[in-house]
Amino acid sequence: MQTSSKGLLTQITQFWNLLDDLAESDPECYKNFIQQELKEGKQLCTGPEPHFCLQTRILKPKEKILFINLCQWKRIPTPQLSMYPVPLSVGRPEDITETSDEYTVINVAYNPEVLQATEKEQVKKDQIIKMAMKCVEEQFQLTLSHSYHITKFKIKGSIQRMKQNLMGMQDDVTDLRQKIRKEHTLEQLRNSTVNNSDHFPHLLLPKDQVSSEARCLIEEISTTETHVEMKIPIYDLKVLKDQHEKPLKIELKVDLPGINEVSLCDLSVSEDDLLIEVSEKYRLHLNLPESVNTEMTTAKFIKEKSTLIITMPLV
Repeated sequence: MQTSSKGLLTQITQFWNLLDDLAESDPECYKNFIQQELKEGKQLCTGPEPHFCLQTRILKPKEKILFINLCQWKRIPTPQLSMYPVPLSVGRPEDITETSDEYTVINVAYNPEVLQATEKEQVKKDQIIKMAMKCVEEQFQLTLSHSYHITKFKIKGSIQRMKQNLMGMQDDVTDLRQKIRKEHTLEQLRNSTVNNSDHFPHLLLPKDQVSSEARCLIEEISTTETHVEMKIPIYDLKVLKDQHEKPLKIELKVDLPGINEVSLCDLSVSEDDLLIEVSEKYRLHLNLPESVNTEMTTAKFIKEKSTLIITMPLV
């Protein structure tokens, strides 16, 4: 171990000497090299982005709706050749239960070049979708319906939760207090570091069956937390219209008795749904009647009334 460390130190020293020599002999080349390395490093640290969402059904072990968010992520390598395996990353399932329905959300990410190459070819697009579904089936021992459709919204759930799920991040507490106090718009997480570096599962394209080497990446998290029954708070949701009866925005008022600190509130908003979790006491998940602009969404907390007011302009 000591010898290995010394060898590594020697290589690093040699590398820095080469850079010093390059900086002196060819400053322009040195500048271009540094800029290129910084650019590539920034791309690798960029988080996944939603591309499109598909809906299908889980048939076994328990029948329910399944949404798969197909995401693009520069962190995932591109296939070396057309007949080489296509890397992808699969996040852990997130079950959403309501009084009216029950469904699961799973995030799957490809390199952007893989998704872009399928945009104008429906056959290839169908192949990467079935590839993702096959990987989900094998990883979680599920049986999925062979039929699916692409939804009108790009992502089910919030971008923040998707990034946390795929990047293996701990559930960072959103600083909702500052956002509400300053009436800032809700922002999604950006540029986070990745812990799992180079070990992505591989599936073969265009063959519809998984390679013998294929396996899906899923972060397993053990927990000793006890289950806490969370209540659905009383709320009032309205679609506000202009003088010509054109819908403009959605306003949601949520009563949270016993809550006097905004720091206890965790809010996530996507184009088509909303999730509020409050200090292991309240949980509210709503499918929105119209698509909303998440970047222009704002929230206010009225401490005296323990009321959270969320305003969501329509797309």
